[in-house]
Amino acid sequence: MRPTIEGERIGEREVTEKDDRKHKDQGGIRERGPDLSSSSSSLSSPSSSSLARVSLPVVELTNHQHQHQHQYHQHQRYLERQEDLSPTPPPDMSKLSEAVKALINIGHAKPGYTRAGAQVKPALEQLAGGAQDKKVGLPAWVTVSTAVSATMNCPEAMTQVFDLANTSNAQSRRTPAQNAELIREVGLKCISFNGIPRTINTLGAFFRSLPPDVASSLATTPTRNLTPENLDIRKKDGLALWDSVYLGFERKLLDKLAQSHPDLPVHIINGHYSNLLSNPRDAQKQEPVGRVLTSLVAIACLRAQTGVGPQVVSHIFGLRKAYEHGDAHAASEQPVEGGEWLASDDGNLWLLENVDKLIHAIGGGEGTTFAPGIRPKL
Repeated sequence: MRPTIEGERIGEREVTEKDDRKHKDQGGIRERGPDLSSSSSSLSSPSSSSLARVSLPVVELTNHQHQHQHQYHQHQRYLERQEDLSPTPPPDMSKLSEAVKALINIGHAKPGYTRAGAQVKPALEQLAGGAQDKKVGLPAWVTVSTAVSATMNCPEAMTQVFDLANTSNAQSRRTPAQNAELIREVGLKCISFNGIPRTINTLGAFFRSLPPDVASSLATTPTRNLTPENLDIRKKDGLALWDSVYLGFERKLLDKLAQSHPDLPVHIINGHYSNLLSNPRDAQKQEPVGRVLTSLVAIACLRAQTGVGPQVVSHIFGLRKAYEHGDAHAASEQPVEGGEWLASDDGNLWLLENVDKLIHAIGGGEGTTFAPGIRPKL
C-alpha cells in the first residue's frame, strides 16, 4: 500500500494527521472531506461563509491498480510505434512498372521465340531428302525435326515441318491432321527433356498457325488423366519403359538418383515415364509416339540442348535396346520405318549429324538457343 503524503493540499486545505489515521483504518482508500478547522478564506462573496465547502473525493490507487494502469499505457505506446513502423503498401501489386516490363523484355535476355530464318526450310528439305535416301520414314524424321524445333524454341520451324510433311511423297497415305497430331504429341513429350515452358509456347504458336480445317479436326479429349482404376497400371507401364531404356542398369540407376534426392526417381518414374513418356493402354491415338519414336525425341532434344552428353549416350543405348530386346516389335507398337537402321552405328551418326545441321540452321550459325546464357549488351 502506498503511504499517504502528509501535507498534501486539496483545494485550500491541508491533510491532517487525523485524516491519515482515518485513511489507514479504511484500507488505503481515503475520502477527503471539507476542512472545518481552517478559518482562512479567500472568497470575496459576502455569502461565502454560509456555504459548505465540498471537495471531490480523491482515490488513491493500490500497487496492483497502479501496475495495471502502467501496463495499459505501455501497450498503447507499443501500438502507436507499430503503426509508425508499418510499411506503406505499394499502390497496386497487380501491375508491373514500365521499368520492370522493359527489363523483362530487353533484347539481350532473348524473351521471345526463335525466328526461323531463310536457311531453315532448305535444312529441313535436306533432312527429309536424306531420310528418304536412307529409307527412314516420315514419322521418324518429323519426330526428330519437331523435337529439335521445340528445343530451339522455334514454332515457325515446326510449322515448316508440318508443311513439308504434307507435300512429301507420303501425302497419299497421311492426312494433314495426322501430321499435326504427330507434331503435337512429340511436342508434348519434349516436356520430359526440355521442361514445360517451351512446350507451352511452341505448341500454342504451332496450333495457331494451322489451317482452320486442320485445327478443328484435332483431338480435344485428354488421355492421360489418372484415376483410381488406372493408377497402378500407369505406374507399372512407366517402370516397364524405364527398365526397357536402361536395361542392365535400371535399379542401380534409380538408387543413384535417390542419393541426389529421395524424390528424384519417384518424380522421374511417376511424373514422366508413367504419365507422359509411356502411352496409355486404352488411348485411341491417331499418331502414338511409341517406344522407338520416344527414344528419338530424347536424343534430338538432349543433343540440341548441349551440355548433357551422358544423357545422350543413355538414350542412344535406349534406342538400340528397343530393337535388341524386342520392345520395338511389341504388339502395342507401330512399326517405325528406318528405326532399326537409326539404332545402328551408321544410323546414330546420321541422326546426330542431321540434328546438328538443323540446330545450326535454326540458330543462325550461333548454336543452340536452349541455354546460351544472357549475352552482354552491345
